[in-house]
Amino acid sequence: MTPKGWHSRGYLPHFDSPETLQFVTFRLFDSLPARAIEQMKLTVGDADRDAFLDQGAGACWLRQPEIARIVEDALLHFDGERYRLIAWTIMPNHVHVLIEALAGHGLGDIISSWKRFSARMANRILGRTGPFWREDYWDTYIRNEPHFESTVSYIENNPVKAGLAKEPVDWPWGHVRLRRG
Repeated sequence: MTPKGWHSRGYLPHFDSPETLQFVTFRLFDSLPARAIEQMKLTVGDADRDAFLDQGAGACWLRQPEIARIVEDALLHFDGERYRLIAWTIMPNHVHVLIEALAGHGLGDIISSWKRFSARMANRILGRTGPFWREDYWDTYIRNEPHFESTVSYIENNPVKAGLAKEPVDWPWGHVRLRRG
């Protein structure tokens, strides 16, 4: 599919262009309670949103190793073919990814593919039906090298900041552990 450039799929603007680095966050359908969404409307910034997500609201199915493994496998499946996966972490109720979509592959299509596959497989394991992921996602294109470096650091340290690991390498569901030699 042809990338769309700047576009909107409702209330969130998106930028979709090949060879553009994107920081993406997508979350489980029940990860933000209504009070958090209302408060977020009054504030601006990724840090506010992520602080709510890091509180671990909702069912947190991604805490279960077999469910996290499904999401990890989905992320890694077309790495190098449809996109270049640079950094990622799977939190209990959301996922952060730094990605470069390759020519001919739109960001929205890539994320939809991850979500469709992982939702189907996770629901099967959980013995449930219904929504698994929230329909939309947040994306921010990377503007420059300092922005790139701070984004990678944020992704790597999110489990530490949320109190889930002492060091980024201790978290089992992120790219950092794959670099251990």
